[in-house]
Parts: sequence; C-alpha cells; structure tokens
Amino acid sequence: MTRTRNELLDAILREAGWSRAQAANAYNRIAQENNLHNHTNIGRSHISMWVGGTKPSGEAPIILCQALSRRLQRLVTPRELGFTAANAQEHNAPGWQTDPLTELAELGGTDLDLGRRHLLTNAVYSTAALTLPGQQWWDTMAAPQPAETRPRHRIGPADIETVRDLTAAFSRVDQQRGGGHGRKAVVQYLKTDVAALLQGSFSTESVQRDMFSAAGELAYLAGWMAFDNSEHALAQRYFVLAVKLAARADDPPLTAHILRAMAHQALDLGAPKQALDLSTASIDGPRYANATPRERALTGVVHARALATNGHNQAAARTLLQAEDDLTSADAGTPEPHRTFFFGEASLAHETARTLTALGDTPGALRHYQHSIRTRGTTFRRTHAVTLGYLGAAHLTQANLEEACTVWTTALDTIENGVHSARARQTITDMRNVLSPYRHRKIPLVTDLDTRAAHYLAHTR
Repeated sequence: MTRTRNELLDAILREAGWSRAQAANAYNRIAQENNLHNHTNIGRSHISMWVGGTKPSGEAPIILCQALSRRLQRLVTPRELGFTAANAQEHNAPGWQTDPLTELAELGGTDLDLGRRHLLTNAVYSTAALTLPGQQWWDTMAAPQPAETRPRHRIGPADIETVRDLTAAFSRVDQQRGGGHGRKAVVQYLKTDVAALLQGSFSTESVQRDMFSAAGELAYLAGWMAFDNSEHALAQRYFVLAVKLAARADDPPLTAHILRAMAHQALDLGAPKQALDLSTASIDGPRYANATPRERALTGVVHARALATNGHNQAAARTLLQAEDDLTSADAGTPEPHRTFFFGEASLAHETARTLTALGDTPGALRHYQHSIRTRGTTFRRTHAVTLGYLGAAHLTQANLEEACTVWTTALDTIENGVHSARARQTITDMRNVLSPYRHRKIPLVTDLDTRAAHYLAHTR
C-alpha cells in the first residue's frame, strides 16, 4: 500500500530544529513524565515512519504534540501534525461543564481505576483543558443549587472543621515528604467522606459554601500532590474539580490559589502561554482583591514567572516587587487560610529566583536561591530539595563545579531522608544530565556524586 508522506509533520519538526532522534528523545521524556511507560521506547525509526505516512495510534499523537508544544512554546494540535481526529484519538480534557458532585461520583474507587479507565483518552496532560470558561459559567456554578426533598445528614460547622483539619494534616505531610506519600489517602477521603458531606443538608447557604470551599481545598491538595509526583493528567483532573468546587463555594481567593497551581504546572510542562492565561485569571478582580496579603504574594510571584517566561520582562519585574510588598504586609494579626502556611520569605525567594532565571539574570537567581536555602532550613524538606537542585544548576552555569556538586550532595542527602517526590527526583536526573560532559575528566567529586545519584535512581521510583 502506497503511503502519502506527512509533509505537515516534517515541516513542524524542521521548525522545531529537531532531528528524528531528538524528536524521539523528547517524545520519550513526555511519556515518562506522564507515567506512560509503554510509550517510552520510541526511536528515530518511528518518527521517520510517521513522517513517511504511517499513522501512529493510541496516545502517540498527543504525546508528540505535547513534546512539540514545549519546544515551540505554543499549542500544537494533532491536526497540525497531519493526524486526523480518527487516528489521533483527540483528547477529552477534564470537563469544565460537569457538575462537581457528578464528577466526584464518577471518579471511581482509586486513582488506578481512574487511570485505567481513561488511559486512551485522558492519560496525558492537555493544554486544551487550560482554556477557562466564560463568566457566565462561573455565575452558574456559584449559584445556589435546588434543595433536594429526600432526608439527608445534617451538616454543621464541626463537619467543615474536620475536613479542614484533615486537609491541613495531609498538607503538612506533603510539604515534608512529597506528593508520593499519602496521596491515595487524600483521594479516598475526598471520594467517600467528603463527597457524602457535600450531599448533606445545610442549615444555611453560608454553611453550604464553607463545605464546598473545604472540599475544593482538599481536591486542590490531591491535585498538587499528583503534580508533585509527576502524575500530571491526574493532577489536572483534580485541579479542574477543585476550581469548580471553589466556584460553587463562591470563594474567589481559593479559586485564585488553584489557578496559580495550574499555572505553575503549565510552566513546568512547557505551556507558557496557557500558564500566563491561568496566572492572569488568578489575580483577576476579587480573586486578588479579596485574598489575604500572603496569598496575594503567592499568586503574584507565580504570575511574575509566567510574565517573564512569555517575554514580558518589565511587567514581571513590577509584579515581583508587588509580591514582595504583599508578603511584607502580612502579619500575625491577619488571619490567613491554612493553605498558605508554607509560603514565606524562603518560598518567595525560590519563586523570585525562578523568575530571574527566566529573565536571564543568573547571578540574581543564585542570590535568591541561596537566600531561600538559608531562610527555609530543612523545615519543608521536599521544597528544600527542589531549591537545592536549582541552586546547583545555577552554580554550574557560572562554572562553579565544586559548589554545584556540594549543593547537589546536600539535595541528595535530603531526598534520601524520606522524600517521595517526582519533582525532587527530577532534580537528580537533571543533575546527572548536566554533569555528563564532566564524567570523562575523572574528577573525584563528580564521579562520587554521579555514582551515588545513579544508584539512587536505579533503586527508587
């Protein structure tokens, strides 16, 4: 059978500046990030066959689109690559229109069930899911829902306090141990106990809103933990669910907090335009105005990074200064939501450093990473390890090999001390990649660190 050469795919690979082998390597990285291990053995011959007219099946077109989107810093669709909807199995993004209670009921018993059921249609992080609905949707979702006539459990402030207390406890574990530790317990509690509470009888609309807000924060935490563990499609589903619950609660600051997390994920996964859209939405109107100073600083600094990544340098610098002012204005007399407990001077310095990196100011980024390390200590081990990873990389860009290895050794010490985080683990993978040119020099410090890191990666998941 004669196949028609896929000129569209060939052209976009040339636009990306990729050889067939480079395209295959980028494809495999995306598949690995999304835990699609049956898709991680693509070679240059596969890319050549696709350019030659062979039609890829299953998730392959979506994975390739995500790889190219990251490279080109714009959304690339299967149709742009010459893959029709029939062979691309275009991805059903998490539905913004679905009622959150319906979505909770349909999530199933475990994440594994969810992953198997959606493997072919929803296993890869989708930039299409980041298109936010219009204001009419927000108004509809936030409107009071019709009361049911059947008898239901009476929900009061104590129930809300219980959900918030458990969310706070799970959040502390996440900050210490990473998203790979305890997330299944969070999800199970959300799908059973909390889902049942949302179906209860509420004495007032205020109590109902508070319960939906508490549920939204727990769904956000499930999403954040999945994101930290590089389960990006699952994270996206929980973030979307959390936004809908926050909208139902008519809670603009919580909505901002979740949109900020989605922007953070989009930045890390190479979708800068979508990240800017999300971060802009996170500081829109009452989402910023009604937030506490600490939460304004958190959403603001991620917005600054999104601006910088999109080339809006002056706006990014102004937004960084505003975030610093917001955090400075936070004081013990202002009640803050527990979800911001981790965000202080050290976290602001970390995010500022990442923004300065995007702005091309490596010396400035180095100073802020170092300030973050000094002020945080090891209280939040997961983030501490991630910051150390970035600090080591910044040192190496300044040709400070010894300092980089010393910092990375501390990062590995921290991770091996009970941190279960794919983001933290990625710092070790990245470290080995950037150290690869030094291996042949037989530098003892490099050799010892590289050997230890290789052993860690080989014996953990």
